[in-house]
Amino acid sequence: MRLLRLSSTALLAVMISTAAHADQETDRLREALRSATAQARTAEDQRAAVQAKLTAAEQERDRLRKQTEAYRAQVKEAEQSYRQAVKDFNDRIAERDESLEKWKSAYGEAAGVARTKDAERAKFEGEATTWKASAKACEARNSKLVRIADDAVKQYEKMDPLEKVLHHDPVIGFKRVEHQNAAQDLRDQIIEQKAKP
Repeated sequence: MRLLRLSSTALLAVMISTAAHADQETDRLREALRSATAQARTAEDQRAAVQAKLTAAEQERDRLRKQTEAYRAQVKEAEQSYRQAVKDFNDRIAERDESLEKWKSAYGEAAGVARTKDAERAKFEGEATTWKASAKACEARNSKLVRIADDAVKQYEKMDPLEKVLHHDPVIGFKRVEHQNAAQDLRDQIIEQKAKP
């Protein structure tokens, strides 16, 4: 019995030791389970935080894409506006150059006309001066002609009727030669006063 006691004690000791060991193992497993659960929760929280960050990053990416597309549209619009402004500016410069060429051409024509008119004016002024001098000379000669004609009329008026008859009488006509000489002198004086342009 002693052996049985011993064996039972040993068995009891083994059982107690096994039970204690089983309790320790259970406690260790419980602690491991708690630790694993805590780690799982932490990992889940981290996964949720990472998922939230990922979602926020995707939203930020989408917002930035839209903003980039808007900026690209603005840049494209600005480029088109710039090209149009350059085209308009070049068109205005071309119109200005064309207008300038027309003005230059018109100025050249006007200057040519002015030179021609100036030359004509100078020519006409010269001719006018010549004509004025010629007119003065003609007036002087005309005055002399009037005096010569006046002298001829006075000489004719001085003649008495008998002299007139004697001068024109073809039979007697001794004063006729004298009369013809006086008439020739008057003709010579008149011809001398003829205007010479």
